[in-house]
Amino acid sequence: MDKVALTAGALYVIILLRAGGTFAVGWLAGAGARRSRFAGRISSAKFQRAERAIQRWGAPVVAVSFLTVGFQTAANFLAGSMRMPLPRYLPALFVGGAAWALIYATAGLGVLEVLARLFAERTALGVSAVAVLLLAVCGVVVYRRRRTVPSPDTAVPDQP
Repeated sequence: MDKVALTAGALYVIILLRAGGTFAVGWLAGAGARRSRFAGRISSAKFQRAERAIQRWGAPVVAVSFLTVGFQTAANFLAGSMRMPLPRYLPALFVGGAAWALIYATAGLGVLEVLARLFAERTALGVSAVAVLLLAVCGVVVYRRRRTVPSPDTAVPDQP
């Protein structure tokens, strides 16, 4: 239990710094955009409505974004660039960050312990599992590259 608490605490500090930093960078980017050539677009009625909606209702989105993969940074940056008030942002950051830290601390440590046991007790099975995983990843990469590269048969001939 001490490992989980220590890991969760460390992850909580990390997520508060990372997400808070992303919010601050978004705040600065929004301030810079308001002084740039985009200021006219930012002052439109549609943008102002969107900004007010994010300022008012964005906190639950920020909190839930910590339970997703790949959306956290965008949500925190957008909250900052749209000037979400700190009294609304900080509780969402604290709650969402705590959920993220607990999930990653418990599930992450569990996966690491399973892998450690697998390698300690059945080394051949562990090595085989890693080899299969690496082959699967390589297969996916090769498949995607072949799909995106046009074959010579489908290439468009040069037009005169």
